Amino acid sequence: MRPRGYIIETMAGQSSKESLRKGWTTGACATAAAASAYEALLTGRFPDPVGIILPGGQTPEFALSRSALSGETATAGVIKDAGDDPDVTHGAEIIATVTLAPPGSGIEFRAGDGVGTVTRPGLALDVGEPAINPGPRGMMTTALDALAETHGTSVNGTSVNGTSVHGGSGDVILTISIPGGQALAEKTMNGRLGIIGGLSVLGTTGIVIPYSCSSWIHAIHRGVDVARASGLTHIAAATGSTSESAVQALYGLPETALIDMGDFAGGLLKYLRQHPVDKLSLAGGFAKLTKLAQGHLHLHSSASEVDKDGLARWLGELGADESDCDAARTANTAGEVLSRAQSLNLPLGDFVARRAREVAMATLSGGTALEILVYDRRGRQVGRAGGFDD
Repeated sequence: MRPRGYIIETMAGQSSKESLRKGWTTGACATAAAASAYEALLTGRFPDPVGIILPGGQTPEFALSRSALSGETATAGVIKDAGDDPDVTHGAEIIATVTLAPPGSGIEFRAGDGVGTVTRPGLALDVGEPAINPGPRGMMTTALDALAETHGTSVNGTSVNGTSVHGGSGDVILTISIPGGQALAEKTMNGRLGIIGGLSVLGTTGIVIPYSCSSWIHAIHRGVDVARASGLTHIAAATGSTSESAVQALYGLPETALIDMGDFAGGLLKYLRQHPVDKLSLAGGFAKLTKLAQGHLHLHSSASEVDKDGLARWLGELGADESDCDAARTANTAGEVLSRAQSLNLPLGDFVARRAREVAMATLSGGTALEILVYDRRGRQVGRAGGFDD
């Protein structure tokens, strides 16, 4: 899902990230639901609200949206609150169903309704595994192990209000479901990553930082991992759908070679520095790549702006007279400056591509051959720098 924006206005009309409310990851909600369901199996009651301990030591509590106990199976649900982050799963119900398993079997994670399954290599999970990431798995395992240790086997075979309760061994089948998750997943990059049938259960810290876009950057990194595991040597990263379609058509690249970089050039380039591929085509619109050319690695309007004075200087270096440079300084958009350069037959797009490539190469620090492709709003190539010696 593309973010709606990066800054929320305060009541005084001032931009302030500090005023935004943090939320809880899908993994934290799943952990809370699983802990409540497992405790119900061990004691006959669902703690509501249920408290958990996050990896950073925070101790949030979660209200239950549902609970049901029958024999050796218990189910609990939590409504995800992502705070003020535009998370696609905000408001979704995260359901954990816990069923007792034979002693010594450990925890078996299963994908229920709305949770995806991994179908391509390259992710942190094996093909065929439910898309419940290692971080949330660790949180759930820690929570259930703590409950098993607390309750031990002292209650095994007893009855509470007519319901048989059990001693805690920590051995269970744990199924996570997200009703409606398959439809929500269509708004994410899961399909491109080979996660089929629903959403991923994500979250390393358990906390959602508003507008950090951690899930998008996570998807960029996993996209590179999947491409590398698929044996691809050439990937293309684009700032938007127009430039992505253009670069895909240029090279005939498969979907697994396409990285939806969005505004996060830095997130991609820094990851490739440690996980290189042979060739990278970085494609984008003129304004976005002008920001990169001017040294910005975060290309959203909240984090960077096109320096039109800088564009005017570049026009001057290409031979424009002072009146054209003055017009560039007062232009409403970067696209207007590009149009003026084109009317003067000045290769501003190529100039921007060369500068953007210099900035990107400094971040990549070698290991990956790089080209920059600049497109206008209609998908026409207006600049190019670099290339590959095949």
